[in-house]
Amino acid sequence: MLLDILSWASVGLILVTSVALLISQSWQRSLLFLSLQYLGMFWLVSLHWPMTMAAVKLVTGWIAAAALGMSQPQSDQPTSKEDAWPQGRLFRLLAAGLVVLVVIASVPTVTDWLPSLHTLETLGSLLLLSMGLLHLSVTARPFRTILGLLTVLAGFETLYAAVENSIMVAAMLAVINLGLAMVGAYLLSTPPREEASE
Repeated sequence: MLLDILSWASVGLILVTSVALLISQSWQRSLLFLSLQYLGMFWLVSLHWPMTMAAVKLVTGWIAAAALGMSQPQSDQPTSKEDAWPQGRLFRLLAAGLVVLVVIASVPTVTDWLPSLHTLETLGSLLLLSMGLLHLSVTARPFRTILGLLTVLAGFETLYAAVENSIMVAAMLAVINLGLAMVGAYLLSTPPREEASE
């Protein structure tokens, strides 16, 4: 009973944080939501992996968020709205609602394909994957792109945790997360090059 309550709370936390990441314009709040998202992912992964291996996912996510946060003060990225269409929060909320409906409709099919996954784990991982892809489709800024990629990767890791519980796989996925965060931090801290005029 307690496990079910914690699993529902984790899925709720994933839903709230992924939608908040999509509509938030502040980089500080976005990194807070990313950190909380990794907390929800930690619980879903711990249903299949030992607590120590699942904690690696949590710590890796928090280190990635810290690396992105340290690169922000030196960054010249504007805090204004996106340059690309669509820009509005209302549009993003409506798109997120549509994605949630599609995810809920596809959960039984995915659970049939992967019988080792429970319904809540499938729901949480598909929410992360889908919201990350939605995030990538509506942004052009490097910081937002890295957040979307980390969200997609978190969804894949949650889904993959039910299939494989190898320590080597956990280490490789942690290295990929940290590498992605480091590349993002480098891109954010590097001043943009001015185009040469002819």
